[in-house]
Amino acid sequence: MRDLPFTLDQLRILKAIIKEGSFKKAADSLYVSQPAISLQIQNLEKQLNIPLFERSSKKATLTEAGNLLLRYGGRILGLCEETCRALEDIQNLQGGCLIIGASQTTGTYLMPRLIGLFRQRYPQVNVQLQVHSTRLISWSVANGQIDLAVIGGEVPSELKNILQITSYAEDELALIIPTSHIFSKVTNIQKEDLYRLRFIALDTQSTIRKVIDKILYQHDIDSSRFKIEMELNSIEAIKNAVQSGLGAAFVSVSAIAKELELGIIHWAKIKNVTIKRMLSIIIHPNKYKSKAAETFSKEILTLFVIPTQNKVFSD
Repeated sequence: MRDLPFTLDQLRILKAIIKEGSFKKAADSLYVSQPAISLQIQNLEKQLNIPLFERSSKKATLTEAGNLLLRYGGRILGLCEETCRALEDIQNLQGGCLIIGASQTTGTYLMPRLIGLFRQRYPQVNVQLQVHSTRLISWSVANGQIDLAVIGGEVPSELKNILQITSYAEDELALIIPTSHIFSKVTNIQKEDLYRLRFIALDTQSTIRKVIDKILYQHDIDSSRFKIEMELNSIEAIKNAVQSGLGAAFVSVSAIAKELELGIIHWAKIKNVTIKRMLSIIIHPNKYKSKAAETFSKEILTLFVIPTQNKVFSD
């Protein structure tokens, strides 16, 4: 077998340069000097007998050969990480790492509770949580950067045949209004009453906003007729705005458990309408699944109850 013209360290360095955007930042992230990084790249190019970076560019821009090596190098490093984690699993959850992904609302309000339950049982396992849009999280699972994820949006169509998507639980969406609003004194409001409210919403490009609009449409509620007073970029900001009397909003029930308990916002029920979305668990069926990921799926996700109007959080 011929000797390999590159080392794992050189692949790590190449990956770090592109991730960080420069040789200097890559050196800082790897805790080595910039000259050492440059020397490793020079040696790599000499061993391969082909340039990897565009010398005419001020930025760290790869040549076609550089991009090819980066793509295969990422797969090689990914397999190395899987190998290390598989060996750690032999210790029967006495160590190792679990990387979980989640979309924005799920990651903010649901996952910390789930991770807390897991940490109580397996304190030696290092748990990392990555919270991004459903699209970014789905790609991270597909690329093997995340063990499993719980999402509330739709997986990108190009990944639906690659990832294993399992329905997890229904997440109810609540219409919240200020406690001082006249509708807080009635048992139920009518669909038509929604068009009289002033609304606070997430940005139109938000995945959660799109999911809510789609579900409302399925219940013959036209969100395009809503009077949108303001658009905010976080659920916390929306809850605070509603609490301050600025308008109404649709949010996940999992995000308002504390506020409902304290009585600082009101959950207005719509007659004959229950609005729910499905949360899903996604994994890559062809990637190595660690014992920590399997345990999290079997012991934690099956124990947790999503709050509804008749339930609160429970273990």
